[in-house]
Amino acid sequence: MLHHVELWVPDLDRAVRSWGWLLGELGYQPFQEWEAGRSWILDGTYVVVERSPALTSSTHDRCRPGLNHLAFGVTGQARVDELVSASAEHGWTLMFPDRHPYAGGTGHYAGYLENEDGFEVELVAVRER
Repeated sequence: MLHHVELWVPDLDRAVRSWGWLLGELGYQPFQEWEAGRSWILDGTYVVVERSPALTSSTHDRCRPGLNHLAFGVTGQARVDELVSASAEHGWTLMFPDRHPYAGGTGHYAGYLENEDGFEVELVAVRER
């Protein structure tokens, strides 16, 4: 089981705006809050955004070695569509719009979003459990 993911971000307010909205929509609850960071938890796994004083760069590049993206299962295609539609209001941009919602292939319904700091998420339509 994944315990947590920690994302170091260049701007905490921007990160809270985009990640806080998305994680809340996905069912995560606020978990921890401190001067330089926030976290949200779901089923024992939490996601952290932190503006660490140890950052060595002010930009994230998903194409460099390291984290490329996080993929989240979303119940149904309609919910993927709802989240993609609302995402721009919260700092996210639809990636690959010319191939959306099948940018991952014909049998893979998903929305690929990138936030203002270059972090990518993939919202994958899954069947209800």
